[in-house]
Amino acid sequence: MEALAVRLSGLDPYVDGAIRIIAFYDTLMRRRVDLAALARASAGLAECAVGIRLHGTGQVIRLAPDGRPATPPPTSTHTPSPSPASSTTPITLDEEEIGTVWLERPGAPNPLDDVLLDRLAIAAAGAVERHGPARTTMADPALVELVISSDSDEATRARALRLLGFAAGVPVHVAAVRTGLPLDRLGGLVCPARPVKAAPLADVGVILAAGLDPARFPAGVRAGIGAAGSPDRSWRQARTALRFTTAREPVAHYRDLGALALLADVPEDIARDNTDVAAVGRLAGGNPEDLETLDTYCATGSLRRAADVLHLHHSSIARRLEQISKTLGIDVTEATGLTRARIALTSWRLLDDQAV
Repeated sequence: MEALAVRLSGLDPYVDGAIRIIAFYDTLMRRRVDLAALARASAGLAECAVGIRLHGTGQVIRLAPDGRPATPPPTSTHTPSPSPASSTTPITLDEEEIGTVWLERPGAPNPLDDVLLDRLAIAAAGAVERHGPARTTMADPALVELVISSDSDEATRARALRLLGFAAGVPVHVAAVRTGLPLDRLGGLVCPARPVKAAPLADVGVILAAGLDPARFPAGVRAGIGAAGSPDRSWRQARTALRFTTAREPVAHYRDLGALALLADVPEDIARDNTDVAAVGRLAGGNPEDLETLDTYCATGSLRRAADVLHLHHSSIARRLEQISKTLGIDVTEATGLTRARIALTSWRLLDDQAV
């Protein structure tokens, strides 16, 4: 291999430079240097300021070619450096972007800068993994399943939590999510301070976190959140809460469901045979506006508030509710009728989400 490298380097000065850079970083990695030493050596090699940033911890290292901190210091956590980076490369560990490396070269980039940054990013990922903890969000699904499974004993669950980076005795929240976003990105959004781990489980994403901020779930995400405590119980609660989410209320916390959570335990055949639930199903198969009106009225409990939400005159809502009441066989404008409509609408929705 060395003979081949010598032959290649003699044919092309670029190849010669690239091979020297690769050998340089191979040596650093064998010496198991930390991030600071890696940045210092890279700045000397590149003859310009070099930066390393880790997303999970917010740690930023910027060093000049003389090994001293580059000036001026960063002024924002959202950009790698106050001066434009001449080139950047993400640091990837376990298929997740955990940080960024960059050069601050004045003038035109060097032809070998891409090679240098690529090797620097690889070396930085190795240093993070060695000197850790590695602040990745994505976790081994098998470990996550051991944590949330009701079949796991406490010793197995505790060991899996330790391997995932959770300290002993720290309460863990579990969230069940449906999203088109990458789970690592979603985990970082709802629990920016970490620790947080995520993994896919069938068609549902699982997020384990020491703390969750429901307000940080972005639009388009459905999420059910269990109470902190035993992760297996929290997972069951999270799956139940996910079934109660709607377009109007895309995030549901199990503790807020109260007695409504009992509806999730009603057998499917019994729910389908209920006359109120069947009537809501017929309503849903008709005019979509009627179902939206019923949903809004059940959520607000007021004709005028429903009119405000739907941007309609209250008289229009009143006419719709009169027709809906005839279809359902329930006077939804009365207290008892409204309660029946709410329970029937919720039960009907749960029938479409039995697999969660």
